[in-house]
Amino acid sequence: MSLGSENKRDWRPCCDFESLQRRAWMLAQIRQYFHDREVLEVETPLLGSRVGTDPHLRFMTVQEDDRILYLQTSPEFAMKRLLAAGSGSIYQICKAFRGGEVGRLHNPEFTLLEWYRVGFDLDQLMDDVASLLRCLLQDQVGGEVRLRYGELFEEAIGVSWDAPIPELNQRARALDLAEAGEICGRNRSLWLDFLFSHLIQPGLPDRELVFVHEYPAPLAALASLKPGQPQTAERFEVFLHGVELGNGYRELTEPTEQRARFEAEQKARILAGLPCPELDESFLAALEEGMPQCSGVAIGLDRVLMLMMGHDSIERVLPFPMRVCC
Repeated sequence: MSLGSENKRDWRPCCDFESLQRRAWMLAQIRQYFHDREVLEVETPLLGSRVGTDPHLRFMTVQEDDRILYLQTSPEFAMKRLLAAGSGSIYQICKAFRGGEVGRLHNPEFTLLEWYRVGFDLDQLMDDVASLLRCLLQDQVGGEVRLRYGELFEEAIGVSWDAPIPELNQRARALDLAEAGEICGRNRSLWLDFLFSHLIQPGLPDRELVFVHEYPAPLAALASLKPGQPQTAERFEVFLHGVELGNGYRELTEPTEQRARFEAEQKARILAGLPCPELDESFLAALEEGMPQCSGVAIGLDRVLMLMMGHDSIERVLPFPMRVCC
C-alpha cells in the first residue's frame, strides 16, 4: 500500500531561488573584493584531529576507524599556521560546525568568511569590515558607529563589567532578569554574555553598522591585550539591525600566553562536565616559530544574506536547514 502524500517527507528546499541567486552574487562580490586587495583565498581541512577548547562551544565529532576526528568550529588555527609559514594576508569561505546551535540565527552547519590582514591594527580591520559589508548590504547600511564595551555596559547595567558577581546578580534582578543567577552561576564570562545579549544588544542603533570594541579580557581567549590595559582585549564585534555579524581580534601571537589561556579553557570545560579535547600542538608550534602581527575576523555569511534579503531567520536563506528540512 502506498503512503498518502500527507505522510511523505517534504523534500523541497526551504529557501526560494532568489536566495540562491543572491548567495551566489554575495560570494562573487566577496571574492572580487579580496582579489582587488591582493588577499589570497585559501582552503584548510574541515575535519581534523584537534579542535578549539572554547568552553562555550560544542564541537561535533566523526568516528574514523579507531580515532575521533573533529568537524572544525572555525578554520582559525589552520589559517594561522599558514600565516606563520609566510602566506601573507589570506581569506577563506567555508562551512563551520557547532553542536547544539539551532534557531533563528543558528544552524549546526553554517557558512563562515574568515580573513587575516598582516600588519593591520584593529582600527584598520574595522575599516576593512565596514567596507566589505557596505559592498554587500549597500543601502541597508545607513552609517557607522564605534562604541566601547565598558561604557555600554555601565550605561545599561548600572555597574562596571568587573563588579563582583553578587552585584551583577543584584542588578540583573532589578532589571527583571531573575533567572540570570541560576543560568550564569559564578562564571563571569557567562554573566557578561547574558547581560550583553539581553540588555545591551537589543538597544544598539538599528540601521548603522555598530562596532563594539575594547572587550573585557575574559571574553577574548585569542586576542591580544591592549598595551597598558591588561583587563582590555583588542577585540570587536560588529552588529546591524541588532544582529551580530562578526567577531574580530588583533591576534595574540605569544605562544606561552596562548597555551596558558587554552589550559584555563580546558579546566573550565572539565569543571562544567564537558568533553575536554587535547591542545592543538601544531598551532602552538606555529606560534613558537613566529606568526606575523595581524588582525583577523570571522563573518557569518548566512546572517549577512538574511539581512540582505530582509528576512528575520537564516532558515529563510538556507536550502536545507537542520531544524526544518533535515
